[in-house]
Amino acid sequence: MSLVYKILPAEEWERAKALGRFKGSAIDLKDGYIHLSAASQVHETARLHFHGREALVLVVLESQALGEALKWELSRGGGLFPHFYGSLDTALALEVRPLSLGADGAPHIQL
Repeated sequence: MSLVYKILPAEEWERAKALGRFKGSAIDLKDGYIHLSAASQVHETARLHFHGREALVLVVLESQALGEALKWELSRGGGLFPHFYGSLDTALALEVRPLSLGADGAPHIQL
């Protein structure tokens, strides 16, 4: 099983769950797809984009369950990142984990 991950504020996920769909965070809506991370990328994503932010969750998704709407695309740094095009059914979440901040200020993620 290949997993992908989404970090977002817990409040956003709770709103999405109430609707049954996650349409994306502000950056996702701006870019036209939901930014996800592979296991090898999620720690750096947390450090770069969520440093110092509290009340976050890590949503765990099975990549095959996302179907053809999941595209692996080249990023600015040259790596392939998973991008989900569409509205994400919140029932596809395998797990939603609350994140705490580590001593360095980055969200602490255990995979």
